[in-house]
Order: sequence, then structure tokens, then C-alpha cells
Amino acid sequence: MARAGLTTERVVGAAADLADSIGFDKVTISALARGFGVKDASLYSHVRNLQDLRTRVAVLAAGEFIDRIGVAVAGRAGKDALVAFADAYRAFALERPGRYEATQMRVDPEIVARSSAYRRTIETTGAMLRAYGLAEPDLTDAVRLLRSAFHGYCALEASGGFGAPRDVQTSWERSVEALHFLLEHWPSARGEGERGGG
Repeated sequence: MARAGLTTERVVGAAADLADSIGFDKVTISALARGFGVKDASLYSHVRNLQDLRTRVAVLAAGEFIDRIGVAVAGRAGKDALVAFADAYRAFALERPGRYEATQMRVDPEIVARSSAYRRTIETTGAMLRAYGLAEPDLTDAVRLLRSAFHGYCALEASGGFGAPRDVQTSWERSVEALHFLLEHWPSARGEGERGGG
């Protein structure tokens, strides 16, 4: 590919595509430059270094991730919203493995604070959980539980970690059903705050 026309957006998008193909941790400036048919130095006009490139991919992936989830949950509430959120999460993780891996990267808090993608992630997740009447600190605990459950399931599924003959899709649906039940019967944090709602 010719050097002409390279932009930061194209470089970051190509890095995200490469991550989906070979793994986020295997993306390097050299591998990306080879894909464009240019020398490594040509990319440093668009990204400062590998860390900057990976951070930009993480922010891009976070935006695409929450866009998919936002479309899925729009107009839904309660269990319907949870199921839509969970299914969109799983689909992205399995279909875009490199991008999904990038969303798990720890990003500088200042970048997170400036990013609309991370802000929308917080807002969308909070809106999805609003029907369950959770207030802090229960809300944070619930978000961490859902993230852990979804991430763990997707990671095991992607690696072929489920060896039992039970249908993986059925287990996923039952797991989300169980999470819905738990959210409806959330144990209030004693001495740390009151549960909101009813």
C-alpha cells in the first residue's frame, strides 16, 4: 500500500484490524508498517510510539464496543436490557477479539476522562442497571460482577475452555437469567450505603 494518504485514523484502524487477526498483544509498529508497505519511521508522524498506538486502538475499540451495546439496549429496560447488553457484549468479544482485548487495557485516567467512549460506557451501563434500583456502593459492585461474568465466559468460550457437551449458547442464556435474578435480589451492602429504589 502506498505511503500517500496515511492518516492517524487509518493507521489506528489498520492496527485494530491487525489486532483482530493476530492478537492485540502482537501488534507492533513494524508489523503495521509492513501492512502499509512503508518503513517504520513513516508511522511515527501519526503515532508517538507503540504505547500511543495501543492506547488509540483501545479508545477506538471502546467506542465501537459501546456503540454496539447502545444500539442493542435502546428502548429496552430491566431483563430485556440486560439480555441485549450481554448478547452484544459477547458478540463483540467473539467477533472482534483483538479489539475486545484492547478494551481490557488499562488506559491513562486523563485519557479516559476526556473520552466520550468511556463516558458513554458508564452512562449506558448505569442506565441498563437503573431498573434494578441499585445505588452506590451496590451499583459499582454489580457492574464489577457483570463485567467479570461476561469477560470470564467470553474468554473461556473463545479459548475452547468449555469441554462439557452442554450447549454453550444455552449455558450463556441461563447464566444471564441467573444474573438477572441476582440483580433483582441484590444483598444490600451493610454499613456502606442504602439501596436505592424498591
